[in-house]
Amino acid sequence: MRRRLINSTLAVVVVVIAVFGISLVVIETQAIERSARETTSSEAARLVAVVEARLAAGEQVTAATMRSAVPADRYVRIELPGQESIALGERPQGGVIQGRAQGGSGETVVVQQPRSVVTDEIGRILMIIIAVALVTVLAAALLAVRQARRVAAPLTDLAETAERLGSGDPRPRHRRYGVPELDRVADVLDASAERIARMLTAERRLAADASHQLRTPLTALSMRLEEIVHSVGDTDPDTVREEAAIALAQVERLTDVVERLLTNSRDPRSTSAVGFDLDEVVLQQVEEWRPAYRGAGRAIVHSGKPGLRAVGTPGAVATVLATLVENSLMHGDGTVALRTRIAGNQVVVEVTDEGPGVAPELGSRVFERTVSGHNSTGLGLAVARDLAEADGGRLELLQQHPPVFALFLSREVVSAPAEG
Repeated sequence: MRRRLINSTLAVVVVVIAVFGISLVVIETQAIERSARETTSSEAARLVAVVEARLAAGEQVTAATMRSAVPADRYVRIELPGQESIALGERPQGGVIQGRAQGGSGETVVVQQPRSVVTDEIGRILMIIIAVALVTVLAAALLAVRQARRVAAPLTDLAETAERLGSGDPRPRHRRYGVPELDRVADVLDASAERIARMLTAERRLAADASHQLRTPLTALSMRLEEIVHSVGDTDPDTVREEAAIALAQVERLTDVVERLLTNSRDPRSTSAVGFDLDEVVLQQVEEWRPAYRGAGRAIVHSGKPGLRAVGTPGAVATVLATLVENSLMHGDGTVALRTRIAGNQVVVEVTDEGPGVAPELGSRVFERTVSGHNSTGLGLAVARDLAEADGGRLELLQQHPPVFALFLSREVVSAPAEG
């Protein structure tokens, strides 16, 4: 492309110089020849006037008397009636430019000069025009190279940027080149890079959230299946059916967690909130985690106002509570208590334990991604807060020691039936 720009620019300049140069040579040639003819004609007229003046004064008109009036580089022939012609100067060879004038008494003066004088003058003008044309072509070549580099270099840079985007490096370069069209392309590439970066970040976040959030239900499901395996040898089939039903419920919640994570990754504002029995979800978590706490020599209890109904996604609420309960199991101590209460037009589920709680330097930063006080991934509470906010609720740390986490949800108000 660079060579094409240079060649096209030089071609335009050469054509322009050729058109104007040839026109200028023709015009100058005609002007020089016209000036030479006018000069010889005016000299012939002057010499005729000199001859007439001397004849009128009674002087002789001879070669000797007229030599001082004739230019040295001219050939002059004076013709007088009844006398021989008088020739002054060297007669030019080849082409000549001639001027003639005739007096009132019949005298005639012819002035000639070599055409080579005109040719030499035209040659000098032509050399000047050629020199100016060469300088112009050289300047145009330098300007064309500079312009080609100015255009081609940004295009090469934009091609490298597009290649970087294709190779998985979505960092915008924010380079501009002072050319509106190229700057527009750069704007589009930077915007595309930012969109690709957001998409990659969302994909990585989804993968991290899914791997973290699926670990807890898969662990609980594994424990439940172990209970089923141990119950197979018992004579009571009701126990096996009960454990299998609980395992199926966990699989359904596991599916709901996956769907919820995918939905949030596509549109965080989307929600499938419905009214549900809050006690059912809380007691469900207590029953599912009781074997794990029993194995750790600890207890998990539930208290608070019964019969509360909340607005949200039961699977997402169960996932948030499971995250809090698991954190208490892994990092807390003593009895874990889940308590339900009413706060204005909201229902609250508080999860607390008797452990050391959250470090003072962390505070509310415990909900930030990658922030953890126990060398964990730091994703659990961050994902739990995202799930709560997606349902129109919020997850907060009410107290650092002992730790009290609270899940706030909108309260479903059940209107009383109208009396007949």
